[in-house]
Amino acid sequence: MSGMTLEQAAAHITATDPRFAIEHATVRGVDYRVFKNAPPHLRALVQACGPAHGTGADEYLVYRDERWTYDAFCSDICRMAQVLQTELGIKKGDRVALAMRNYPELPILMMAITSIGAVVVFMNAWWTTDELDYALKDSGAVLVFADGPRFERITALGDAAPKMVSLRDAPADAQRYEDLRALVGTADWPSVEIHTDDDMAVMYSSGTTGRPKGVVQTHRGAMSAVFTWLMSLVLPPLMAPADAPPAPPPGPQAILIVTPLFHVTATHPMFLLSLPMGAKLVLLHKWDAEDAVRVIEAENITRFLGVPTQSADLMAAAKRMGTTLPCLQYVGAGGAKRPAAQVAQLGETFPQAAVASGWGMTETNAVGLGITGPDYAEKPGSAGRLLPPVQDLVILGEDGQPVPLGEVGELTVKSPANMRCYLNKPEATAEVFQDGWLRTGDMATLDADGYVTIVDRKKDIIIRGGENIACLDVEGALHKHPAVHEACAFSVPDDRLGEIVGAGIALHAGQTVTPEELNGFLSEHIAHFKIPDRYWFQSNPLPRGATDKLDRRALRSTCLSKE
Repeated sequence: MSGMTLEQAAAHITATDPRFAIEHATVRGVDYRVFKNAPPHLRALVQACGPAHGTGADEYLVYRDERWTYDAFCSDICRMAQVLQTELGIKKGDRVALAMRNYPELPILMMAITSIGAVVVFMNAWWTTDELDYALKDSGAVLVFADGPRFERITALGDAAPKMVSLRDAPADAQRYEDLRALVGTADWPSVEIHTDDDMAVMYSSGTTGRPKGVVQTHRGAMSAVFTWLMSLVLPPLMAPADAPPAPPPGPQAILIVTPLFHVTATHPMFLLSLPMGAKLVLLHKWDAEDAVRVIEAENITRFLGVPTQSADLMAAAKRMGTTLPCLQYVGAGGAKRPAAQVAQLGETFPQAAVASGWGMTETNAVGLGITGPDYAEKPGSAGRLLPPVQDLVILGEDGQPVPLGEVGELTVKSPANMRCYLNKPEATAEVFQDGWLRTGDMATLDADGYVTIVDRKKDIIIRGGENIACLDVEGALHKHPAVHEACAFSVPDDRLGEIVGAGIALHAGQTVTPEELNGFLSEHIAHFKIPDRYWFQSNPLPRGATDKLDRRALRSTCLSKE
C-alpha cells in the first residue's frame, strides 16, 4: 500500500503543523503564498531556536579546537551587534562586507550585521584586488571585516579602501575584531525594527556581462527558503509505503561546512537551516578529503553537502581509510550537477546515507528542486521536483509560453524566496523578472511526475567544481595581454570538477606566448579558479556566426575534436 503523494503530504503538513501554515501576501506588487508563522527576519530566527539547541546549552559552532554553545554563539552576536552600532557607527540599511575564509567570525558577523537591520555583503575570498574593488564600490560597503589575505588585497587600494576591521591572521596594527569584541562584556539583542521584506544580504553571482551581479536577498526570501527545506525533512514519513517499517529517529544532527560561506550553498541550506534543525555546525578549515573523513567521524557528522567533486573526493578518501562513515545520514550535492554515475557509487560507499541532489540559485536563496534516496537512484540525471509549498514552476519557450511536457524550455520559478533585484542593474532585473516569475537561464524538461532535468544553460557560464565563471570575464582578462588578438572561453568536460575552463586564442601576427606565461599574467587580473586549464592557439581568426559574434559552440566543438 503506497503512502501519500508529494502533493498530498504537503497539503497535510500545511494544514496540521502550524510551523508550515501558509497564507497569501502581496510582496512588491505580486501575490505569493508565504509561510504564515515563520520568523519575520534572521534575528527573530536565531532568537527562536534556543529550545532546539538544548535551551542554548548544546554545543553549536565548532572550528578546530574552538567551540561555542548556542548561548555563547548568541552572546557573541549581541556583543558584535553593539560594537557595530556604538563603536563603528553602523546604522540600519548600511552595507557591511565580509571578506574571509570560513572562520567562525563569519556566521557570527552575518547574524550581528543583519540583527541591527544592516545588510551583509559577501565577498568571494578568491577574488583579486581588482575584483574586490569592483564589488566594494558596486555595493557601497562602508565597512569591511577581513582576514589576512583579503586585508592585504583590499588595503592595496589605498585611499579607495573602505574602513576595515581585521581578524585572525591580519596585521596586528589594524583595528581588530577581538579587541572590539572585548569592549563589550554582555549585551542584549538589538531593538532595531526590521521588516520582513527589508534587504538582508548582497551575494555576487557571475553573469554573462563579465562583472558579477549583486543579488539582493531579503529576510523573507531567506526565511522562505529555510522553512521550505525544514518542511522537506518532515515529508518523507508521510510518503513512505504504509507497510514500511517506521524509520528510526534521526538523533542529534551535525552539519559539516565544506563549501565557502560566501556562497548560498553553505549559508542557507547549511548554516541557516542548522538553526531550526537544532544541528551542530562544524567548519572545515579548507577542503581536504581525508581531513573531512576524520572530522566526520570525530564530530559524528550526519549531513554533508558539497559540490560533486567533494562528494567524489570524500568517497575515495573513505575507501582508502576503510570506513563507510556510518554516522552520515545525508550526502547532498549543490553548486553543480552531479555526474549520474556517481549516484550509485555514493550509495554503495555510504549505504546508511540518503544520497541527494537539487537545484537552486543565488537568485532563489538556494531553494528550488530536490531529489533524494530511491527516487534519485532511479533518476540520477534529474535535478528533482519542486519543493513545496510556496514555489511555482513553469518551463517556457522562446515565445514566453509554456512548452509541452518533455520539451526543452527555460526553467522559470515564482517564489517569495526569489531575490529582490540585481543591485544597481534595473535592466538586468527587468530582463529576468516578469510578474514575480524569475527566468533562470537554465534550459530544462519537465516530465509528467514533476521531475525536472537541466539540459543546458542559456548563459555562457562555466561551472567549475561549483564555482560559476562568466566566459566574458575570462575573455576580458585574456584580451589585456598584448599578444592576444582574440580570445573565446568555453567549458571543457572534466571527470573531477565537472567542467574546467578552456580558451581558444588567436594571437597578433608575429606574437608568441606560452600557456604558462598567460597564466602568470592572468593571475594578476582574475581569481585563480577562472584561469583556463586548457588553451588552443591558432593563427587564423576565431570562428564567427552570421551576426559577426564569436561562435563559442563551433570553436568549442572544433577544439575538443582535436584531442
